[in-house]
Amino acid sequence: MTNSKACTQTPLLICIFALLPACSTGPADDPIPPASFPDIYLNLLLPENLVLQQTGNYRYLNGGVRGLIVYRASATQMRAFERNCSYQPNSACATVEVHNSGLYMHDVCCGSHFNFDGQPSGGPAWRPLRQYNAILNGNELVITDEVISGN
Repeated sequence: MTNSKACTQTPLLICIFALLPACSTGPADDPIPPASFPDIYLNLLLPENLVLQQTGNYRYLNGGVRGLIVYRASATQMRAFERNCSYQPNSACATVEVHNSGLYMHDVCCGSHFNFDGQPSGGPAWRPLRQYNAILNGNELVITDEVISGN
């Protein structure tokens, strides 16, 4: 009789343990700390911002947790990425920069690579970079602390 009781409890335990991994959202890692900053207004006609008039160019700015990378994606679209790497963001050196080739962004500390959509493309990072709202209106760019993707 004890054997039949043990048999009826075993499937329940198997079900519970089988469901535990489903609760996980991905590899364990801390999220990027929250950042609040005043709206950033850039006049793209000023000499320091002229580089942003051409598609594929970028500029570093202050703002966010570790700074921003502003990237000209097309004639009508700009992107503003958090420079704090999405992999182990509390590490002292978790800072993203544009690779010397200009083809992708990377964190030299952990070896993660990101495309200019902010998605990880190599290394241990599994989450995208945080992207802030960037509104292009003629020759003015406004960057807000509103997060539009990433954590």
